[in-house]
Amino acid sequence: MAQLPFFSLPGMSADVDRIERALTESVRTSDAYLDEIASHLIVAGGKRLRPVLTVVAAQIHGAPASDDIVQGGIACELVQTGSLYHDDVMDEAPTRRGVETVNAKWGNLQAILAGDFLLSRASEIAASLGTEVAGLLARTIGRLCEGQIEELRHTYNAARPESSYLASIAGKTASLYATSARIGGIVAGFDRPTIDALTTYGESFGMVFQIVDDLLDITATEEALGKPAGHDMVEGVYTLPVLRTLQAGGIAAASLLDILGKPLEPSEREKALEIVRTRGGVASAFATAEEWAATAVAACEPLPASAATDALRAAPAALLATLHP
Repeated sequence: MAQLPFFSLPGMSADVDRIERALTESVRTSDAYLDEIASHLIVAGGKRLRPVLTVVAAQIHGAPASDDIVQGGIACELVQTGSLYHDDVMDEAPTRRGVETVNAKWGNLQAILAGDFLLSRASEIAASLGTEVAGLLARTIGRLCEGQIEELRHTYNAARPESSYLASIAGKTASLYATSARIGGIVAGFDRPTIDALTTYGESFGMVFQIVDDLLDITATEEALGKPAGHDMVEGVYTLPVLRTLQAGGIAAASLLDILGKPLEPSEREKALEIVRTRGGVASAFATAEEWAATAVAACEPLPASAATDALRAAPAALLATLHP
């Protein structure tokens, strides 16, 4: 994923260090075994985009981010990490972020409980920031579950409606970006129109993020992805470029339809990738990502002129540039 303009803001390096320290501290307990499991993916690293977005959203008037704002971002990152623990159990994933997954190293039961522990810590932090933030985070966890269930109910369904895909990524990805930005505005004490604009920005940014990620699964190399391209199709998750290829009809769509609907052999995966890459599905999905990027940029219009607002405005284009550098 592209290096986003957020990270070039003055003082952001120090803010990222604050985020890392607070994140590590948030999962520290009196139990060394739980500490090791709960911090496993945190220690492995990550982009920390959600807490960084919280901090940037809170800085649009030029004031530095308070410790409470950092804590709000940490709550979002803990929800993200806890959901990854659960995702890896469902996917039986052996690695994540270049290390063994918790389920691979310690087992499914430990991974599920550790994921629950991270969600509980996120809820505890949110409660310390007030009832509005606590309620917001709780609703967001619900939306993540709804998005994931929507995806699961259409696994290997080549007739999956595009509305199902959009609802799924809005829940499982965009909602947490929206909440990250909204918490930044709430804790910073901004007025309601500004908080709502930041929320719209976060939701739209999250939609761009997920569509770009799904396009990379189709277009990027195995070296860049760290796994074979087309992994989603192999797992029966049919994303926007695949759905748009099927919608286009014709011989290519019929050939793709014959391949999908079941786990794919390597040769089938390669054939499916060739069809989706060359029959307009990628370009069509990219155009939709551009539309969401425009919505994110438009959400910045009522925000004050500042370096942070400029970074918000430029970030969606940086995501899109990952596909067309």
